[in-house]
Amino acid sequence: MKAKQAAGALGAWVEVDLRQAARSAALFAELEAALLRHEVLFARDQALAPDDLKRLGERFGDIEEHPAYPTLAEAPGVQVLESTASKPTKIEAWHSDMTFRAEPPGVTVLAAETLPAFGGDTLWASASAAHDGLSAPMRRLVDGLAATHDFASGFKESLAEPGGWERLRGALAEHPAVTHPVVRTHPASGRKAIYVNRLFTTRINGLAPRESEALLEFLCAEVTTVEYTVRLAWQPGTVAIWDNRATQHKPVNDYFPQHRRMHRVTVAGERPR
Repeated sequence: MKAKQAAGALGAWVEVDLRQAARSAALFAELEAALLRHEVLFARDQALAPDDLKRLGERFGDIEEHPAYPTLAEAPGVQVLESTASKPTKIEAWHSDMTFRAEPPGVTVLAAETLPAFGGDTLWASASAAHDGLSAPMRRLVDGLAATHDFASGFKESLAEPGGWERLRGALAEHPAVTHPVVRTHPASGRKAIYVNRLFTTRINGLAPRESEALLEFLCAEVTTVEYTVRLAWQPGTVAIWDNRATQHKPVNDYFPQHRRMHRVTVAGERPR
């Protein structure tokens, strides 16, 4: 397998057949090592059927479903992320997947299915590079803090729709607000990363409201500094694999009213520490 750096802080293009990586222990070990080093991987010209996508995800760990997205009947665990003219996507803030859970996901695999003629790129940012870039006094401050993450915050637009609260009542009950450290340590690399985001993080615990908002705004802006980002222009057959413990991502919703449909598998992680 070949890996070519995609940007300064994170990201690499990999030349590999992901179907083979899902079946070969040696090839998967190379893929996993590249992900640990580069935090997000991009592969072109893949031909992953839903079962292939699920099999690849299972190599990273247990597959988790998402309380707000449907899954494929023929491949349970493979989520469908779809935006249409009548039902456009509402998620457009920088975030790490499902930080509203006590044990958020570790790895996400996203495969293009139906793409718009233009637009619809996705950006990733290295939260670990952002932490490394903080001054020593700021690192000492934030390393000891914790923050609240809330499902309701991330899906407030959906909840505001007619019938939204009723539709998501079960998800709300199953996902009360949780607390995570503002800075988490990656369980494999030992590298620290800023672990707050604008979608799910509602406050930094123990601070006055104005202090919390100011520090949260600073940290979220720091993660998404241009030098810490990489951008992917999707093509048919493109697959992205990323580490939620070290990155944030943002879909660029500039393709409305065109149709965009993606398949995603989310792999279980661990309690942030």
